[in-house]
Amino acid sequence: MIRVLVVDDSVVVRRLIVDSLTGAPNIEVVGTAANGLLAQAKIDQLKPDAITMDIEMPQMDGIAAVRELRKRHKRVPVIMFSTLSAAGASATLEALAAGATDYVTKPSNVGSVAESIAAVREQLVPKIHALAGRRPGTPTRPALGPAKRPGLAPPPGYRPGLPGRPGVAAGRGAQAPAVPARPVRRTSPGRVDILAIGSSTGGPDALTKVLTKLPTDLPVPIVVTQHMPPVFTRMFAERLDRSTPLRVVEAGDGMELAPGTVYIAPGDKHLVLQRRNTATLTQLSGAPPENSCRPAVDVMFRSVASLYGAAAYAAVLTGMGYDGRGGAKVLRDAGAEVLAQDEASSVVWGMPGAVVGAGLADDVLPLDKIASALIQRVQVGRAPRATAVTR
Repeated sequence: MIRVLVVDDSVVVRRLIVDSLTGAPNIEVVGTAANGLLAQAKIDQLKPDAITMDIEMPQMDGIAAVRELRKRHKRVPVIMFSTLSAAGASATLEALAAGATDYVTKPSNVGSVAESIAAVREQLVPKIHALAGRRPGTPTRPALGPAKRPGLAPPPGYRPGLPGRPGVAAGRGAQAPAVPARPVRRTSPGRVDILAIGSSTGGPDALTKVLTKLPTDLPVPIVVTQHMPPVFTRMFAERLDRSTPLRVVEAGDGMELAPGTVYIAPGDKHLVLQRRNTATLTQLSGAPPENSCRPAVDVMFRSVASLYGAAAYAAVLTGMGYDGRGGAKVLRDAGAEVLAQDEASSVVWGMPGAVVGAGLADDVLPLDKIASALIQRVQVGRAPRATAVTR
């Protein structure tokens, strides 16, 4: 059983969360706390496998509680409860930077308590399973080895999520699947003119760590789909713009792609690209969700493949589900290369694991090696630059 501690100053919200988890398979609520200060003692006493944490609380708020928790418990998953507002998004991103693992949004505009419980359960249960599913003694995945390249059936370790939600790939230490395929290597990689990155759970921290290490004079644009709701993507883009050497914007309709600029897909809109004469422009799409996601990585990857073909280079970072796997196949079929984050450094090895399991990853690297891999790949086919400013 996954033992969960619920931390919230509102009696109503605590009850809502407890009720949403009651009856969920392999989940047990072992305690509650009314603020971050009380939570510290209960964490040591109850030793939970996962914690849900409100942001605004008396005595010690959620952000301070996460910072204090991380001094003693580095790996316990902490899922923040946030509101769909600018203030809520900003506080949630601050909590993620402080060490929180993921977040869910509080239900709004729902008609009944039962609907609120269902809305919380739909978001929260798959995240708890994905983040805290590792149990002591569970075998780890084997190293990559030669195998025939499989098709695009759900990857080993994949299990369906709740109705209408993405499937949840097994956690980092889940039951070992069959050995995934080793992809066919390109013998002479060509020039890259665009980078495309997809991520979800754990993505904000992973993207920050990658983008802060890229040079200010990067000669190609970067398009990013990170699973986030509206408002959150704008706040995230602004935060990245302040903390990285690159220019970072939330993508809008009709923006011309420019070197050294990162375009973040906005919440609830797919990011696609279109050509106008020699320029490449961003376009936002309200097409139906794919993989229960909007924005979806698959949509962006297909668009990049259609315009850039082999001149694209893609990376799939940490995340739940398998969004990006189908788009990675389209990219590979177009001659592009795909990099996947490795299991050990991923918060959840769902999305990158799906790409690896389908034999679609040209490289599988730890997070701290991805930025240098992107830089080196972009340099292929270009004259050496006199200077490269990195952080």
